[in-house]
Amino acid sequence: MSNEFILNVNKRDLCNKGERKRSLKQGKIPGIYYSHDSKESISFYIESKELIKAQKSDSRIFSINVGSKKRNVLFKAIQYHPVTDQAMHIDLYGIKMDQVVSIKVGLILTGSAEGVKEGGVLVQVLNELDVSCLPMDIPNEIQVDVSDLEIGQNIKVSDLTIDDKIKIETSLDEIIASVTQAMKEEEVVVEEVDEDAEFLEGEEVEGEDKEEESSDKPKEESSEDSKETKE
Repeated sequence: MSNEFILNVNKRDLCNKGERKRSLKQGKIPGIYYSHDSKESISFYIESKELIKAQKSDSRIFSINVGSKKRNVLFKAIQYHPVTDQAMHIDLYGIKMDQVVSIKVGLILTGSAEGVKEGGVLVQVLNELDVSCLPMDIPNEIQVDVSDLEIGQNIKVSDLTIDDKIKIETSLDEIIASVTQAMKEEEVVVEEVDEDAEFLEGEEVEGEDKEEESSDKPKEESSEDSKETKE
């Protein structure tokens, strides 16, 4: 279950695009805190090294001091640069420790599927699960054992066994993982053509045609043969 992690953030005034770029170059990531029970929002920034420490922790709940009091929050969203993968903006969502929250939890496949040993391919269809629970009951991840999966079989959300404190919000009919038959590569057979044989065959045909043409034509008598006949 989740542990609390103290996250150091600094309140900031709303800034324009140019100031935001300068902050990012200085290793300061802008963000917004959203309250769980009101429309209140507070702008802040966090040092990039502080974010890395938070992401490497096993926590899903973070304690921050923004404004005049301590607040418990969850990471709602992190926007990344499409090329550099640098964090560009963070949204934090305020929570109360005695109120249920809805959150996505990662699904981790464990074990070696029997079907894979027989030549099948393991396919993970679902990577996250929507759940609701009290903040302190949020799991860091949900492990799914695929050891017994054979070719043609799958594991659905309904097959999961998790703590009673956690309610699954994802449809129970959703497939998490399956083992499919590996596609066989079709061999393309290329017939080799003997160019010399083809050439010789063509020569023979041409020769036969010439012989046929000569046999159809009447033989012309020579002038000497005609003279002998007259005499």
